[in-house]
Formats: sequence, C-alpha cells, structure tokens
Amino acid sequence: MALDRAACIDDLRRIAKRRIPRFAFDLVDGGAESECNLRRNISAFEEVELTPRYMTDVGRVDMTVSIFGKIYATPFGMAPIGMLNAFWPEADLILARMCKRENIPYVASSAASTTLERLAKAADGNGWFQLYVSGDDTVTQGLIDRAEAAQYEVMMVTADVPAAGKRDRDIRNKLAVPFRVTPEVLLQLAMTPRWTLTSLSHGKPNIANYADLLKAATSYADVQKTLITPSFTWDDLKRLRDRWKGTLLVKGILHPDDALKCAKLGCDGIVVSNHGGRQVAFGPPTIEALPAIADAVGGRLKILLDSGIRRGADVLRAKALGADFTLAGRALAFGVGAGGRDGAERAMQILTLELERALGQLGTAAFADVGPDALSRPRATT
Repeated sequence: MALDRAACIDDLRRIAKRRIPRFAFDLVDGGAESECNLRRNISAFEEVELTPRYMTDVGRVDMTVSIFGKIYATPFGMAPIGMLNAFWPEADLILARMCKRENIPYVASSAASTTLERLAKAADGNGWFQLYVSGDDTVTQGLIDRAEAAQYEVMMVTADVPAAGKRDRDIRNKLAVPFRVTPEVLLQLAMTPRWTLTSLSHGKPNIANYADLLKAATSYADVQKTLITPSFTWDDLKRLRDRWKGTLLVKGILHPDDALKCAKLGCDGIVVSNHGGRQVAFGPPTIEALPAIADAVGGRLKILLDSGIRRGADVLRAKALGADFTLAGRALAFGVGAGGRDGAERAMQILTLELERALGQLGTAAFADVGPDALSRPRATT
C-alpha cells in the first residue's frame, strides 16, 4: 500500500510492520505481558459516545489550543518515545522537525536515540523535555542542567515506571541495546533491505543522553536500571519542583489523589498516562481514568492525556471528558516507520483531517468549545 492510500493510522502501522525488522518493530509496537492494557487503551476510546448537534456554522473550524503560554495549531503533540531511531533511522529528528513545521509540541525523551540538545534545535521552540529520574542524582541533575542550557521551557517528569515492565516480545526477540547481530536478526535484516541499508548509513541506535553510562550495558534491562529508580517519591518531586523554574508536568497519573498531590506541590500540569501499556500490564485505560481526575482537580492544573489515541475523534473524546491537551506517540511513530519524513507527514495529515471533520460532525466550530455536554452519557464522577 502506498502512503497516499493509507486512510488511517492502522494502515500506516501495517506498512511499517512490513518495512521494519520484527525486533525493532516490536520495541515500539509492543506492550507489557499479554498486552491487554495496550489493547484496552485503544478500545476504551471507542466506548465514549459523543452526540452531534446540527444546524450550526462549521464552515471553518478552529483547532488551535493555548497552553503553557503558547498557541499550538492542533490539540495534540508528539509523546516521548525512547530508542525511536531503532524503529526508523533519524526518527527523532524527523518528528521534531515536523512538529516545528506543524506547530505542535515535540516531547524529547531522555531515553531518545538523539541528544536532547539536537532535538531542542530541531524542534526550535516547540520542544518539551521528558525526564526519567535516575537512581544516581548526579545523572538526573546533569540532564536538568542540559535541558535548561538547551532552553527547554517545559519539563515532563515520568513517574509511572518505578519498576521496569515485563515485555514479552522483547524477551522473545532477545532484545539488547546496542543491538546484537544473531542469525535470526540477520534473517530479519535480509527481509527488510530498505531499513537495513538506511540503518547502516546511520550506525547502531543507542540511548544518546546516557551513552557514556551505558557502555557496560549488556541487555535492555541494564539500560532500564540506569534510567529509572524505584525510590522516586513525592519528596523527590517537591525538590524537582523547587529546582526547575519552568513549566513542570508529571506523567503517569491515574489516580485522583495523585493528581491532587501534584497540584498541591505546585506542578503546572499532569499527563494521565499508563505509558501506552508499554510497562504496566494492569490498571485502567487512560480515557477511563480521566473523568475522576478531572473532577478532583477542578481546573487547578492542566490535564494532558496520552496512551491509545489513534483517531482524531479520540482527541475530542478526551476533551469532553476533561483533558486540556493530548499526546500521540505510536500514531505518529507508525507514520515515520511507514515512510520516513513523508510517512510522518501522512500520519499528521490523517489525524488533523479526522479531527477537523469530527469537529464539524459534532457541530462545534472550535475545539476550545468542546465540553462534557458533547457526551452522549454523563461522565462518571467520584
């Protein structure tokens, strides 16, 4: 299937799956254990019904959103994904530059295959930085210092990986970082020649911001131990709030009480997220967790949501249930995997067109006007 015939994000996913070796495709596409949480993230959106209202002028719709002092063209941005250059060479830079062109946020993962400095330059004012808190405080502080020097104004602290998830696909693929060449890998490389040739010209992807620290790593589990700590607490978050002078978000909130704690600590926003089902094998889909969190917070901070967005209408569903903004990770990554820069642009076109048409079909001319009255059934409250 050619890119211009891809009608939806799932079509791009199918194209990417054919072009990318299985071990690399599974790194992004896969989830924790049976992947039930990953699947439910997607299917739960489909259970949220919106009721259209007609005879309103929707000849022109306004999808812009103002958040954290900046106006963005659409109410979704690129979520952080680590090691994305393994999915497609230079995927990080392709997406960062696209986000700048399209005027949407690009969240640079601290586990990216490209340094945070290069990504800040590529996103050119539209970059946010996502931080994994390391067990080594000097590593964490070093990343924060670099993010400040690179002039990131928004930092997103990931709280939802106190322990590395069990990813069955990665175990079956014997995933290692850097990748090891085995007979099985060689066969996969031979079956995906374009990926192989392109990757050879760019070298093996690694986790660029930790390159020196990870020289001794022999497995992806070793990498995860360097990136995360099981001892990250609310006291640590308070110190980060005191340390970071810019906008601070906390990613991985699923409980209303945790959202309230973030508000009391002076955080500017939260991301309702379960890591896209990549790390946690249980728990609620994010769209189901959102209403209770929105009711508890009551506008005291901004609410973002990720995990499971595949359609433009999903962004409207999140807004109706209380989210101010959304992040799409895999949806845009599948575009890159399907066709590099052109594929990324196609993914953006698909989501934007779907969102524009969904707004018109809902009978609402401005995204900012979408609220709980759009829901066919009142949202559950605590």
